Amino acid sequence: MDIQNMPREQLGVCAEGNLHSVYLMFNANDNVESQLRPCLANVAQYIYELTDQYSDSAFNGFVGIGANYWDSLYPNARPEMLKPFPAMQVGSREAPAIEYDLFVHIRCDRYDILHLVANEISQMFEDLVELVDEERGFRFMDSRDLTGFVDGTENPKGRHRQEVALVGDEDPEFRGGSYIHVQKYAHNLSKWHRLPVKKQEDIIGRTKQDNIEYESEDKPLTSHIKRVNLKDENGQSMEILRQSMPYGSLKEQGLMFISNCRTPEHFEKMLHSMMFGDGEGNHDHLMHFTKAMTGSSFFAPALDFMLQFDE
Repeated sequence: MDIQNMPREQLGVCAEGNLHSVYLMFNANDNVESQLRPCLANVAQYIYELTDQYSDSAFNGFVGIGANYWDSLYPNARPEMLKPFPAMQVGSREAPAIEYDLFVHIRCDRYDILHLVANEISQMFEDLVELVDEERGFRFMDSRDLTGFVDGTENPKGRHRQEVALVGDEDPEFRGGSYIHVQKYAHNLSKWHRLPVKKQEDIIGRTKQDNIEYESEDKPLTSHIKRVNLKDENGQSMEILRQSMPYGSLKEQGLMFISNCRTPEHFEKMLHSMMFGDGEGNHDHLMHFTKAMTGSSFFAPALDFMLQFDE
């Protein structure tokens, strides 16, 4: 990929981790597309500029457009592989599809700045959209999931993040964009904490305290890592850039799982492997302790794409 000549991507797509996050899911009001296109460009530009203004607290973010709403907003061009969320159900395991028109993802190391910016964005969208869902995420301990295990260890590092997350020359009009999948997982932590630590480690495929991955021959076929570390037909790892964070309160808590990738195929294959397993009944046993409450598919176009419609 020629990153040098890449359109300006939305900086939150490939950003490093933060302490806090706000996730806003909107549905558009009827017949507002002509007003919403320039408004969306302004929101994306605003988020981009705040990255400099609040650089000392590592502010970043991006805007995604729902797969089912894309054609209404941008009828003349569509990302080649954009499609609705791949809902799946196997017995009691379910990955439902709950689609939204717009997704605004902002993160920062200061919670007050996020609160301020979320209010500003909501006002910019006034009368054009309805806020349907809002969650606030946080870093837990040393970047752990609420299960107590370090999350995102497999994430690409450095410039490789862009190679994994951003569309390249395979779809020239959408270079610098990213396919986004979001799932809100609610954990059953009381059930999880009743397990002995060794049993938890076997379910994940890593040690809990030291975050050491099991040797390949020691990983149970039902372990989470075994189910999501997949290779394509050429033996290359099917990578995604995870931008997930824990969320919630005592009433409901879990993980906002967010996958950013240059292709939706990697996420879909991982989810299928978790839910359906390997064809021999070996599904992801982590699914016995967490439940997907939502599943949404978006595309986060390059900033320059959206700015075509800022007037």
